[in-house]
Amino acid sequence: HQTVSLTARALEVASIATVVVGTAWDIVNRCQVPRFVYNDLPLGNPIGKPWDNAMQSNTMDMALSILGDAKTPTAKAMLHRFSTDDRWKTTYMAVTDENREELRERGDENRRQRLADKAAGLKRE
Repeated sequence: HQTVSLTARALEVASIATVVVGTAWDIVNRCQVPRFVYNDLPLGNPIGKPWDNAMQSNTMDMALSILGDAKTPTAKAMLHRFSTDDRWKTTYMAVTDENREELRERGDENRRQRLADKAAGLKRE
């Protein structure tokens, strides 16, 4: 987030308007980017939840709207929710003694499936 924020500031100095879409309010705000759309979602998901096209489109619509009025500094917080409560903030992608073996098995299965797909000539799109 910090690199993106600093890049945005450099582009703005060159008269290129930017909008940063991010999930780390404190970091991006500290870098004082002129336009910022915030989503309270896990890191790596700034536009929206994976496969949630409506949420992602809504975020992009907000970013383009802010860009269209690039004359004033703006920070907008989206009202999107990752889940019905905030427990995900302490458990999202957490590796614990309780889930370590399950995650290892799921990773092994994923690798086996990718190798099988590759052998069958399939690839990600």
